[in-house]
This record gives sequence, structure tokens and C-alpha cells, in this order.
Amino acid sequence: MRVIPGDTMPALDARLVGGGRWALAREKADKLALLAFYRGIFCPVCRAWLGDLDRLAPEFEKRGVSVIALTCDKKDAAERALKEWGLKNLRVGFNLAPDDARQAGLYISEGRGINPATGQKEPMLFTEPALLLVRPEGELYAAWIQSAPYARVHIAEVLTAVDNFLAKNLPEPRGSA
Repeated sequence: MRVIPGDTMPALDARLVGGGRWALAREKADKLALLAFYRGIFCPVCRAWLGDLDRLAPEFEKRGVSVIALTCDKKDAAERALKEWGLKNLRVGFNLAPDDARQAGLYISEGRGINPATGQKEPMLFTEPALLLVRPEGELYAAWIQSAPYARVHIAEVLTAVDNFLAKNLPEPRGSA
């Protein structure tokens, strides 16, 4: 199943590093919510990508866009990512259910043992990278969904897209025909 722009997103929830729970149904962004799905602590590309998102998170927030990074990783791996990757501005949600991510249209991969780039074990199932912009009502507004870990969308380009969307008062989303 793929959620198309304008459709209501499926229920997504995760535990938060530092305590508490996050749920899309309770996310109350002023304009949009940016959900950044990353593969896990084992992924060196995710480290750089989330580093960019962490650096630009305050800019999104200034525009009324809440930001969260989500992973299927367990608590210890998510806590390590936050600390080892030096993430200061991002909320990180963990224990995302792969089936929930699949219902949102994300690609799911099976772990292949030890990741050769980091020497860390890949989990049994994890999401491939994705960015979803969601309206406060829970409807998908825009999506950048990948089936492989490489050639990621640049976070600065997403910020420019957000500026364009907001300058036009969030016109009807594209891609729903």
C-alpha cells in the first residue's frame, strides 16, 4: 500500500530517546511535520544525512515545521546514534514497527549481518530512508521515499521546498492523480 498526497497517514508511533512516546496522531505542528526515517545506527550515510537535518532542524521549526527522526532500531542503538552522531536538535523515535512503516509506503529491508562500513550488526528489518511532510490533520503533503541507502535528497533542498510551499499558502499537494 502506498499513501498518496492528500490521504490520511496510517497510525505511526515510536518511543522517544529520553523518555515518552511520539505518535503522529498527537503531533501538532503549526504548518507541517517532517518525518525523517533512517536505517539505523549501522548506517554511515544516515549519520551524515541526519547531521544535516539536525543542523537545519531549527530552520524548519522557525517555519512551523516540527521535525523528528524515526527508526526501527531498539532503544540502545537510538540512544547511541543521538550521542555518537552529536544530534542536538532532533527528537529521535525508536522501535518503529516495520509493518507500520510499510503501510506508510516506506521500503523495508532485511538485515544482512554485519555492515562492512561500520562493523555493526544490521537489525532483522529496517526502513530505507524517507522524508514525509504531513499536514497537522494527518494527511500526507509530500514524500521522498527511497528503496536504497544512497543518493539521498538534500535536506537544504527540502527546506527550500518548504519555503515554496509556505509562500504559496500550502497549495494542494502534487502526485495524487
